[in-house]
Amino acid sequence: MERCSPGEVGFSAERLERINVGMQRYIDQQLIAGIVTLVARRGRVVHFERFGLQDIEAHRPVELDTIFRIYSMTKPITSVALMMLYERGLFHLNDPVSKFIPEFKKVKVFATEGELADLTREITIRDLLTHTAGLSYGDEEDFPVDELYGQADLFSAGITLEEMVHRLTDLPLVHQPGEVWRYSVATDVVGYLVEVISDMPFADFLDEKILQPLGMKDTAFFVPPAKIERFAEVYGQTEKGPLEVVDVATAGDYSETVRLHSGGQGLVSTAADYLRFAQMVLNKGELDGVRLLGPRTVELMTTNHLPPALLPIAMGEEQMPGFGFGLGFSVLIDAAQAGVMASVGTHGWGGWASTNSWIDPQEQLIGVLMLQYIPSDTYPIREGFRTLVYQALID
Repeated sequence: MERCSPGEVGFSAERLERINVGMQRYIDQQLIAGIVTLVARRGRVVHFERFGLQDIEAHRPVELDTIFRIYSMTKPITSVALMMLYERGLFHLNDPVSKFIPEFKKVKVFATEGELADLTREITIRDLLTHTAGLSYGDEEDFPVDELYGQADLFSAGITLEEMVHRLTDLPLVHQPGEVWRYSVATDVVGYLVEVISDMPFADFLDEKILQPLGMKDTAFFVPPAKIERFAEVYGQTEKGPLEVVDVATAGDYSETVRLHSGGQGLVSTAADYLRFAQMVLNKGELDGVRLLGPRTVELMTTNHLPPALLPIAMGEEQMPGFGFGLGFSVLIDAAQAGVMASVGTHGWGGWASTNSWIDPQEQLIGVLMLQYIPSDTYPIREGFRTLVYQALID
């Protein structure tokens, strides 16, 4: 995308420099190894910078084309894939998932004292897209259903997406469908629905229908050998300190082909690639003459679908007041409650290793933050970056 001077799109050049100062502070304090920040407004890039190292031991600097594990930032892409099929009239949002994956007919819900109960209604496709299906992520300690998720080994690299979903249908739900917002493996089921409904392998559908048409040349389910030097290490908190490697680039996850193409967390990408996806969404489904979705579909996806009884949403014990959820995206519904500088209707999502992206239709503004630090809630870098972007906006 074309780069422009800050003043051409309503930014103060002097105030925009504060992003550089703020990000460099994280590097200098040795809190984060490397960061890439990207800001675009009105379809033009106004800020695209890099800070620090992608590999501390090798002293390899982060580059603008460094490849990052985007983890849950895969979810909006997977959701777009399913909604492309929705536009063909191949399903309705209120269709039961069992219409396409019959095994979901047998699912029960965990009740009191470990007993299983029948569902009050079936899980719908809308439930999957809004994380109200009653599924889980298996990461809550001392909770019986999550213990079962761990035993099922849902993310074993040796299984396929189909096998993962079939294992999932043997497990009980945490809640009745539609009763609670709970972040979960629902988007992995969405990926499998894409596979079933399109009669194409999920990875092939993403590549042929979304990634290639949008020119997202570095976005995939693994990093090939020719690109491995551009792949960042993942750092995290350990007993030895805050910047210990928790996943290496050359011999870790994503460094070889996998069988399990996770629609919820499986992709790697670059800041420039993800900007292209975000710009397509901001443009209501179109980029550079390629249309993936109609404008009304994008509006439907980026509108809050949760009733007041299901708000605020929460990631574990951390509540997110002021945010609702659409079909694959969080949606800002009250900026004051959320305590963020952004317009109502801003939508996006982040990833486990602290990556993040948001789209503000009112300001025609996109922010992309790429780094590799686990866990993602250790430092307030996401909101810090957002604040630094908005304070530089003067028109």
